[in-house]
Amino acid sequence: MHDLTVNFQKMLQITNSVLKQDINQDGNLHFYPRKPKLSDTEIIALSLCQECLGIDSENWSLAKLKSDYRNDFSNLVHITNYNKRRKRLSPWTEQVNRRLANVLNEVEDVFMVDSVLVPVCKLAREKQLKVCRHHFETAPDKGYSAVYKQYYIGYKLHLTIGMNGVYQGMELTKAGVHDVHYLNEIKYSGLKSCVLLGDKDYLSTEWQLDLFSSVNIELQTPKRANQKDYKPWLWVYKSTRKRIEVVFAQLCDQMMLKRNYAKTFEGLRTRIMAKVAAVTVLQHINHLNGKPLNHIKHALAA
Repeated sequence: MHDLTVNFQKMLQITNSVLKQDINQDGNLHFYPRKPKLSDTEIIALSLCQECLGIDSENWSLAKLKSDYRNDFSNLVHITNYNKRRKRLSPWTEQVNRRLANVLNEVEDVFMVDSVLVPVCKLAREKQLKVCRHHFETAPDKGYSAVYKQYYIGYKLHLTIGMNGVYQGMELTKAGVHDVHYLNEIKYSGLKSCVLLGDKDYLSTEWQLDLFSSVNIELQTPKRANQKDYKPWLWVYKSTRKRIEVVFAQLCDQMMLKRNYAKTFEGLRTRIMAKVAAVTVLQHINHLNGKPLNHIKHALAA
């Protein structure tokens, strides 16, 4: 069993080092009239620690810290305060994720894009669902999964990663949004002068020309067998594309991507961002220890 105190200190050290230019002497990113019990970096570190250890319940986590680690975590905040601050600090969690990824992806020029479903309830409860329906723009939608050949209620997580499996960009959309529309977000994400590999869902001559002319991104997708200019996809692209499937499997298995207890869209996105950031942090730890980047289950063993 992992020691929560040791791993929390690892996360706190990484968070402080990445955000050292943005935090004050107390480790806070925002101004507080009264100094909080836990600093902002400690909130972020605790959130990442929970995700890295596969803890999906804040109630259980904080109760465990209070009962078994009382001396090490004597200044714990109430769970309501913790969740509010965690949502407020979600952009900074994303900054930690992005800054670590920029170092790991420094020499990458080939990236992959794909999406995975994020259900929020069973299809039979579609009419009774109240979760995340506070605003129409962010409410869950009905979508179809070609992989499972069934409909579901929820969202899609669109993810861009490098050939080494490291995060480059993400977005959470309604389930009914077609994958090809995420390419517009990529155009304004800062990614440029590279090759982007996608599956048949991203097949669009219009988007290929737009990405290449605007940001010099060469979009490569397999052709459909009934197309006039059909050519078999290069085997090297097929082999490389497997990497993003491995990343999604790690997110769904180790990080429990599809097990969410959030009641609002902001809470759901905060949790998903923390899960994606946790994978990047574990890859960063493997990089520092000279281990294979994507052996994330063993990253905290050292």
